[in-house]
Amino acid sequence: MPSAWADAELPVVVVTATRTEQAAYDVPASVDVVEIESERDAAGVNLSEVLGLVPGVLARNRGNYAQDEQVSIRGFGARSTFGVRGVRLYVDGIPATMPDGQGQVSHFHFGTAERVEILRGPFSALYGNSSGGVIELFTADGGDPARVDLGLVGAGHGFSRVSANARGAAGVFDYNVGVTHFQTDGWRAHSEVRRESGNAKLGWTIGDGARLTLVANALSIPEAKDPLGLTHEQFDADPDQVASVAELYATRKSVRQQQLGAIWEQTLAAGHSLRLLAYGGQREIEQFLSVPVGAQGNPLHSGGVIDLGSDYAGSDLRWTWRGELAAKRFELTAGLSADRQRQHRLGFENFIGDVLGVRGALRRDEIDTVRNADQYVQASWRFVDAWSLNAGLRHSEVRFDARDRYVTAANPDDSGRVEHAATTPVAGLLWRAHPRAHLYASWGKGFETPTFSELGYRADGGAGLAFDLDPARSDNAEIGAKLRPSDRIEANLALFEADTRDEIGVASSAGGRTTYRNIGKARRRGVEAAMSMQLARDWNLQLAWTRLDARFRTGFLACEGTPCTEPDVPVAAAARIPGTPSSMLAVALRHGGESGWRASVQGDYVSDVVVDDLGSDAAPAHAVFGASVGYAFGLEAGRMDAFARIDNLFDHRHVGSVIVNDGNGRWFEPAAGRTLVVGVDWRWAR
Repeated sequence: MPSAWADAELPVVVVTATRTEQAAYDVPASVDVVEIESERDAAGVNLSEVLGLVPGVLARNRGNYAQDEQVSIRGFGARSTFGVRGVRLYVDGIPATMPDGQGQVSHFHFGTAERVEILRGPFSALYGNSSGGVIELFTADGGDPARVDLGLVGAGHGFSRVSANARGAAGVFDYNVGVTHFQTDGWRAHSEVRRESGNAKLGWTIGDGARLTLVANALSIPEAKDPLGLTHEQFDADPDQVASVAELYATRKSVRQQQLGAIWEQTLAAGHSLRLLAYGGQREIEQFLSVPVGAQGNPLHSGGVIDLGSDYAGSDLRWTWRGELAAKRFELTAGLSADRQRQHRLGFENFIGDVLGVRGALRRDEIDTVRNADQYVQASWRFVDAWSLNAGLRHSEVRFDARDRYVTAANPDDSGRVEHAATTPVAGLLWRAHPRAHLYASWGKGFETPTFSELGYRADGGAGLAFDLDPARSDNAEIGAKLRPSDRIEANLALFEADTRDEIGVASSAGGRTTYRNIGKARRRGVEAAMSMQLARDWNLQLAWTRLDARFRTGFLACEGTPCTEPDVPVAAAARIPGTPSSMLAVALRHGGESGWRASVQGDYVSDVVVDDLGSDAAPAHAVFGASVGYAFGLEAGRMDAFARIDNLFDHRHVGSVIVNDGNGRWFEPAAGRTLVVGVDWRWAR
């Protein structure tokens, strides 16, 4: 929830749910906004730092920058072992999720950001494939007065973050440019990382209601070490240890990414406007895995080193009309979007002779292309003073194409193609029962295609990609209340249910490769509650609670242990979906304002998390606490701001994240112990 909610003259405005600016209080959807500058007593490195007080969202800092953060919304995306799936990611309207549904948050740049919007529930379906929820980061516009920020944050285990940001405006031109250097040795062995990132947003206001915005982003992670997960026994013995095979095979990942986007906005006569977005980028990944040498003797195996070179691009053309229908306010938006990713996928052995952890012989060479073409329409109509209707429809076509360039007598041609399509309607009705109480209901359909990573191998062990996998399709419903019982209190409540058919799950795991298949039906339902209360001047209490019941609704066979080429252990209907806690609670008490002393305490509780389809183990429930203190004071031309915080105040040993369905039983990624973080920010403003 926003920290400044109590100012009734400045309602929180969101765009993610409706694509046009509307007050969050008047939108029939669960949507939250986190203002980045309100989270100033944080390390400023990970998305998980700013999402802790958003209900329905589980964002976990894995302490493993070779695998990115884990993010799930209402149980969607929980199965992901790397990157983000099932949740759509955007930065300034540019997708951080590729057309196949695989996304990354490593290039999210918080030094230049203004806010994050988080959309949950049926209206997420209006973003197409894999939209179990939507997270969008917005870069701040430059403005007057101009300012320069220099920040430094340090913590234990060699953790440091150095950042610089310049913002300003001159006539019709405004700018926001920032760079960040981050590095850490990690709280576990073999988890060092260095990351350089930069983000720039340049805007020109041109006559006759036109504006051009350019957004550029760059990321470099030269070599992030991967400590892998731990078994339950290893975690109990020493949670700071590293899996021995990680050091044996020198598991690591390197990433380079550059992208550029342009947005043209044009206001026309009679309430019409146009918006055109176009973007393009490149992403290069090299990853060394711990695949055993013996497993690579299979002539169909693709090796233990992944080399991906990706080019991606896309566009979105949107028309909006604001006017009246039956003498009542009406907004209509229609658009076309298209995205494409071309990926050159190479695989190599991770050994040369007796030397492990090096690039060896070529084992895979293919060109993977995925593209989508979508059409969408949305409308918002306040047909009477007390009632509003929001509705939309999106049609999506996603095409996968693989061209195998590594064909031998023992490794046949794996080329192939497949196309999936879906039409996803959504509708929501909001009733202004009272100026301090808005009630709503919404419903919609959604779908999620398999990613190219999940298409990589066939479950039957044959040659070719798993093009027999179907998309998961869901029906989503939500009812909720948005309450403002007084000028000091804001509260939101939502009850939700999502029924999914053809859920995508693990079929087999052997020799370092995992295959996937469709599982009958699943259901995710629960309750979310959030509250922000101003207790007294400069005292604020925030609470976010989630109750989630995520279960398979049909039984199926699963693998137990590895190697497993054929599932043979029954999983009963009503088994819990792994990776999903049944309860989450976050409470924070904050004191202070823009200047002077400030302080906060926060507690977070997460219930136990099942690690695999069989429910063979679970990460225990845990509660952790943190506290911070800061001081800000004005200078002759600017401001100085310093803080100190302690995370995991009572040094509680707990699992930070779970690697779902890990074939080797290394489910657990330990969280850091007690950690002191200190930082200082100097702002010069003209």
